Amino acid sequence: MELRTEALLDLTHTAAAPLLKGTEYPWQALPEIGAFILGLGASLPGDEYDEIEEHVWLHRSVKRYPNNYIAGPCIIGPDTEVRPGAFIRGNALVGAGCVIGNSTELKNVIIFDSVQVPHYNYVGDSILGFKSHMGAGSITSNVKQDKTLVTIAMSDGQRIETGLKKFGAILGDHVEIGCNSVLNPGTVIGRDSRVYPLSMVRGAVPENSIYKRAGEITGIR
Repeated sequence: MELRTEALLDLTHTAAAPLLKGTEYPWQALPEIGAFILGLGASLPGDEYDEIEEHVWLHRSVKRYPNNYIAGPCIIGPDTEVRPGAFIRGNALVGAGCVIGNSTELKNVIIFDSVQVPHYNYVGDSILGFKSHMGAGSITSNVKQDKTLVTIAMSDGQRIETGLKKFGAILGDHVEIGCNSVLNPGTVIGRDSRVYPLSMVRGAVPENSIYKRAGEITGIR
């Protein structure tokens, strides 16, 4: 499976393109998200974005419902909805036309345009590609139980070292995650793939695939 940034993500659909273009693999951007947002936020046009609190920039077309919390640094792009109960803990770069739903928690993430995390999702130390979607209750797990550095398990038995203690998941463009699934630390899912509901996913899933359970991955016909 190809894990390079350009194989997984269309960078024309994120304001994080300058950051991601400098990476070979997308997870290399995770430690730099906060600093990148601070630099980008300071350059945003004042007639389009409001800094509602220190280092929290919202496009004026954002639809923000009551009863949510947004910590900086954070940028939320045009026509995105932030629904009741959303908890954005900072280091969050959210694109255009997204849904950040009820009881959804974000932390240290890049959310591409047209992504939906609409119901009871936790997304931490992760990157969600263009038009990816996480079903209700699906979450990323971003720290291993033994607290060792995260590796990515490949289908041929290889393990790719990331050097990161915190790394949830990378979802390629147009990925669908079924309800109540868990994406374990170091999960990378290729473009246009789908994950069955109630799945526990670990490692790399090729593009144009259906993940049914561990050891059972089929191509999309």
